[in-house]
Amino acid sequence: MTFHAVASLDQLEQLRPLRVQVGTEEIVLVRQGERVRAYQANCPHEGAPLEQGAVCGGLLICPWHKAAFAVDDGAVCEPPALAGLRRHAVQVRDGQVWVDEQPLPEAEAPRHSDARTFVVVGAGAAGAAAIATLLDHGFAGRLLWIDQEQPNAYDRTALSKFVIAGQMPVDEVSSLLAPVDLRQGQLQRIHGKVRALDAGKRMISLADGQQLKYDAALLATGGKPNRPQLPGVQLPGICVLRSRTDAAQLLDLAEPGQPVVIVGDGFIGLEAASALLKYGLQVHVVTRHAIPLARQLGERIGQTLRELHERKGVQFHGPTEVIGFDGHERVEAVLLANGERLETALVLLGTGVTPATRFVQGLALAEDHSLTVDAHLQAADGLWAAGDVATFPLAGRPVRIEHWRLAQQHGVIAAANMLGERRRYDDVPFFWTYQHGRTYEVLGHASGWNRIEYVGSPEQGDFIALQCLDDQVEAVIAKGCSRAMAVLSQRMKRPLSSREARELIDAWPD
Repeated sequence: MTFHAVASLDQLEQLRPLRVQVGTEEIVLVRQGERVRAYQANCPHEGAPLEQGAVCGGLLICPWHKAAFAVDDGAVCEPPALAGLRRHAVQVRDGQVWVDEQPLPEAEAPRHSDARTFVVVGAGAAGAAAIATLLDHGFAGRLLWIDQEQPNAYDRTALSKFVIAGQMPVDEVSSLLAPVDLRQGQLQRIHGKVRALDAGKRMISLADGQQLKYDAALLATGGKPNRPQLPGVQLPGICVLRSRTDAAQLLDLAEPGQPVVIVGDGFIGLEAASALLKYGLQVHVVTRHAIPLARQLGERIGQTLRELHERKGVQFHGPTEVIGFDGHERVEAVLLANGERLETALVLLGTGVTPATRFVQGLALAEDHSLTVDAHLQAADGLWAAGDVATFPLAGRPVRIEHWRLAQQHGVIAAANMLGERRRYDDVPFFWTYQHGRTYEVLGHASGWNRIEYVGSPEQGDFIALQCLDDQVEAVIAKGCSRAMAVLSQRMKRPLSSREARELIDAWPD
């Protein structure tokens, strides 16, 4: 061991991480009473500086995407991180904190003989989180991971934010699991398409003819992009954005200086507008709404976002709808209900997704093609569902939420329950959007709200907006304010009044 003196104990505030240098390693120190712990300084998910996060309820919360780690041992407790923090030995001598520059060895979960076969179908956010959880819990049976994409298990959120902006090559999108993780246990990765899943027989049939029996299975196939049934919608040059292949195709067709028409003003549509403008295209957005995202974020924040896009050069068309696409060998124009004709050789459809469940047999699907699951994410004996494909109970109401981090949370819970636990989803939904260099975060799921309280101004800088149903906080929207949002990500697991929220925001300034 090689210990370095890095700080005095008096420098460490209770429950506020401090970044220090230990030899060649950057470390964060966390003090609880007279006890000090040392962990890697950056979040293992996307490298966020953990000293800018918050410590509350025994957890160290990442400031960017709200991954949570146990202060006691650095174990990951909530995604999007799927691995715990590297730990370093600490000694406190005569008021000085000494830290070993070498990380402590990682303990592996014991693996016992297990004759069961588990199958995870889908290698997106939910599927990868489930695989990580099963391996971390020491599952030693046969573990099959099936997906159509190859290679699989990557950070899909980068596609609309950075890849199509030209800021990140397609093949450099980060993987969700490290290669060492994929060598644990009896994990077998299968590149293939599921033709049928018979829930009653616990049988999965692949397009190549393979038939796989399972003891427990998780359906985590996500969504398939919607192509509206409109004249000309199959013309070449009309793209969707769901995979690395889609992103590469879009960039192959994109010519800086030329127009692109984006159909839809949801989060993906607006992120793509920001990214493609950065890439050098003339961006047009066709919208059904006078103010984008007003239902989700409120009119004031929605208007602020629209004005931001317009200042950058994005042109909005609407409220109106697309009635068709014109062209011969490829798309040449988008036809709108208001009579406009937008000349373009490139269209991106941001028209939502449908749960990828058509191969499921023996279970009734909901009207939106999702699977209805119970509080433990179980759809039938031996079958669980997670992410975009699952309608699940939240605060007593059935909901389906297309959030990337929520899919990961689902994957963790479903995997634990496949192993015999009885965990429920009692976390706080969270997502983030990145547009024109600004990150906006949303905590909670406000299916109903009647007023918004603001701390700060959306028009002028950092702010927090409390979406309330009367005095109850249903969701929180923010730009900046990372410490307060980190604490709120945990505090909102219990009922929260607007007064309590404001007190918390005041107590945790950045």
